[in-house]
Amino acid sequence: MKCKDIQEVMPDLASGLVEVTPEIGSHMAGCGACATKMREFQQTMALLDEWKAPEPSPYFDVRLQARLREEMAKPQAGRLGWFRRPVLAAALTVLMGVGVGLFYAKGGGMYNSQDSEVATMDSPVQSAEPGTAVGDLQALEKNHDLYSDFDLLDDLEVQHNVVANP
Repeated sequence: MKCKDIQEVMPDLASGLVEVTPEIGSHMAGCGACATKMREFQQTMALLDEWKAPEPSPYFDVRLQARLREEMAKPQAGRLGWFRRPVLAAALTVLMGVGVGLFYAKGGGMYNSQDSEVATMDSPVQSAEPGTAVGDLQALEKNHDLYSDFDLLDDLEVQHNVVANP
């Protein structure tokens, strides 16, 4: 057996839940590290067996019940506490509606109904230096239509070669 296999069952061995097999026993006899860990586990289990949980105070239940009564008797967020949550929910709904309305009114990345072009933002876009990653991406974006037609040109060339060389 390997040390890894022994270490997986070592807590159960130390607590007595699993019996020591001859394979485990022979490994423990030959491996000092596993034998040391096993002794440490057994000492830890012995200490845990001796440990007694402390008894709660005899007045614990009485104090808990008194504290619960105090918390229940506290006023709940003033006289208009019941009114606050629905008003906040309605205000949040109105704000979200206004935000969505402004998003669509400005274009918001949706197609413009007038010329079917993508709507642009009102602020000018700063162009990056050519050769940088951002600059290359901006150049690709500007020339998107040109690059998308390359496949069409390749198809035309293949068709031309087929017609020329039957």
